[in-house]
Amino acid sequence: MSARSDGDGDGRDGAALLARLHGRLVVSCQAYPGEPLRDPDTMRRMALAVLDGGAAGIRAQGLADLRAIRAATGAPLIGLWKDGDGGVVITPTAAHARAVAEAGADVVAVDATDRPRPDGRDVAESFEAVRRAGRLVMADVSTYEEGLRAADAGADLIGTTLSGYTGRSPAPGTGPDLGLVERLAAAVRVPVLAEGRIGTPAEAAEALARGAYAVVVGTAITHPTTLTRRFTTALGATRG
Repeated sequence: MSARSDGDGDGRDGAALLARLHGRLVVSCQAYPGEPLRDPDTMRRMALAVLDGGAAGIRAQGLADLRAIRAATGAPLIGLWKDGDGGVVITPTAAHARAVAEAGADVVAVDATDRPRPDGRDVAESFEAVRRAGRLVMADVSTYEEGLRAADAGADLIGTTLSGYTGRSPAPGTGPDLGLVERLAAAVRVPVLAEGRIGTPAEAAEALARGAYAVVVGTAITHPTTLTRRFTTALGATRG
């Protein structure tokens, strides 16, 4: 299991950090631009609320959100920076990765798909930037092959975050891609985090049973607009 604590950062113990996540829930606290909850202090409060509920860690995006959450808690923090309108937007360059590390993330999530990056450079440069900052790298992938390449390139964690969203893997209906979780967990020596369309506690438990090291849930916990729409849609359907 890879768990670096070297580099030029503050030398946080990567192995101990990963141990805190093993078999547990990470909650993604994010809101889309223009939404009422799109505010760093709101995301800070959301993070504290889910930690009170038993979450082991937080995944969040945006430098202001990361700084606010880091100042409020010492819980493991997976950070990213979404930038751009399409293609690779999750921490798309080495400069983004450095900034996320500097904002206080313990783990920097990077799009590690095989799509072209906006600066034309290789994802390995982002991995190296995270290493130099003394943080761990989480590779967000969409396919089995991308996961294998990310592990070979030195990722500390692999996330199935992008399965079904890149055109390189079939969208598995509306549910999570637990098949990808199972295949990667059996093939790589680094932790595999199940993420993407996990909507129920039963699906989260099944992800662990399939070999996930930890489970990341976002929308089903922290996005009230989507949750409310499910109810209103169902009620609308009953009216005919």
